[in-house]
Amino acid sequence: MVTGDSRADIAKALKRSKAVADFLPPPEELVAREPRVKVTIALNAKSINFFKKHAKENNTKYQVMINEVLNRYVEKYEASV
Repeated sequence: MVTGDSRADIAKALKRSKAVADFLPPPEELVAREPRVKVTIALNAKSINFFKKHAKENNTKYQVMINEVLNRYVEKYEASV
């Protein structure tokens, strides 16, 4: 139950609040644009176990996490090549 005082407090808080700019990307930017290439690669068990553990904790696939690491590596060093 909201009392008269709490309604006034809410109204005051809303007047002091600031609008937050929309930071979400539009749907067309959420679509993967780069084609994927399937590869077979042998990796250390320690590395795979690390990614599998963290993927499970974050409800994602470990391959997606490895791909993200590789993409960030490329972005960092691509300009210097």
